[in-house]
Amino acid sequence: MKKALFVWGGWKGHEPKQCVDLFAPILEERGYEVEISDTLEVYADGERMKTFDLIVPMWTMGELPRESEDGLLEAVKQGTGIGGWHGGMGDAFRKQTRYQFMVGGQWVAHPDNIRDYTVHIVDHEDEVTRGIPDFRMNSEQYYMHVDPSNKVLATTTFETESAPWVNGTVMPVVWKRRWGDGRVFYSSLGHVRKDFDVEEAREIQVRGLLWATR
Repeated sequence: MKKALFVWGGWKGHEPKQCVDLFAPILEERGYEVEISDTLEVYADGERMKTFDLIVPMWTMGELPRESEDGLLEAVKQGTGIGGWHGGMGDAFRKQTRYQFMVGGQWVAHPDNIRDYTVHIVDHEDEVTRGIPDFRMNSEQYYMHVDPSNKVLATTTFETESAPWVNGTVMPVVWKRRWGDGRVFYSSLGHVRKDFDVEEAREIQVRGLLWATR
């Protein structure tokens, strides 16, 4: 049986608990044993971290203590997968650049705030995005600083009113990468729980978590 750890907290505007309550049962239905924690101290327990096949973080902003950062990064490096979404993984621990290096990107802006935009699937053969067409979102469109070594699966193109100087920029939305022996999956979709009512966004996230699992 695969074992997953959900860790939630930080800024409440991203509805971390509600999002965890959506995805934890989905993994349980697929045979995972799921643990849920609302403290970052769990990452510092090296022996416990070795028991997980997947970590699902949902902790926006905040600060990651050094012992917890070491424990999390070492677990992934040794083969525990990690998969997350939006600010819960991509706008977490702004001072911890080693964490950002592992994730493969960091949020910096969402011009126009909540807006309509299109997600373009760019890899139609990957198991995470196969068979999923381009789709529309009404949510925050994340502008991110991203690692060029990411394997990008989906993008979006910016056409904004508040930051016209970035118009035409093609920005990664969904990617996968490695950190040591661990698989890393990220999607910038999912500002709040209802965003996952968009079937494509939810399916991409579920497939990404399954892929990231050890």
